[in-house]
Amino acid sequence: MEIKDKICVVTGAASGIGRALCHAFAAEGAAHVVCVDMNAEGAAQTAKDVGGHAYTVDVSGEGQIADMIDTVERDIGPIDLFFSNAGIAVGGGMGTPNAEWQRTWEINVMAHIWASRKLVPLMAARGGGYLLNTASAAGLLNQIGSASYGVTKHAAVGLAEWIAMTHGDDGIKVSVLCPQAVRTEMTRGHEDHVAALNGMMEPEAVAFCCVDAIREETFLILPHEEVREYMKNKTDNYDRWIGGMRKLNRKFGALDT
Repeated sequence: MEIKDKICVVTGAASGIGRALCHAFAAEGAAHVVCVDMNAEGAAQTAKDVGGHAYTVDVSGEGQIADMIDTVERDIGPIDLFFSNAGIAVGGGMGTPNAEWQRTWEINVMAHIWASRKLVPLMAARGGGYLLNTASAAGLLNQIGSASYGVTKHAAVGLAEWIAMTHGDDGIKVSVLCPQAVRTEMTRGHEDHVAALNGMMEPEAVAFCCVDAIREETFLILPHEEVREYMKNKTDNYDRWIGGMRKLNRKFGALDT
């Protein structure tokens, strides 16, 4: 799909990958770029920068997502591409408090479900649309030091797969973004984290990868190409892969406990 003349919605638009994607979509000639974030000031600044529209939304609430989609469809036009990008990371293992597990689940998984629940019927009725969901390389490989992040990002990948295989015949295109470390507010102060072993990518480079993948309608977006090889190693010998991850946990796990 070409971005030119399309209406694009981006959550987590105040900073990082979301902000970079808003700029990239605008540069590609999008008809409208809708910048969504719970950080009202940040969303407004991104919208000002790209000549778009800003909406203040906490994506941990289904009603707020649904209301925003209704407002955009009514006041701006039918949404062609929805980038469900907002996410959070909480360090810790099985002892992570239930409230933090729940909020991580709502933002990293349910927000994608709620957006899709609202948009898929609308998009299908008019012949199709595009859903781009941010997961993480952690959704393919797992996450040292954060059980809730690894688990929810696996679920986000599984959801994207399910939508693609279930609604592809309805004209719904799906891509899932799975980078390793990206220089954002989430990774600030974690430059030595295990996720940065292959380098910390700039958000603008990730945005470029996304635009290219959308154009080619590629499901899996891997800005860090090393992840593809790690996936092969995992499936070739799961036990050896677990052993390698245990070594990484011994080295890096204490950083996140």
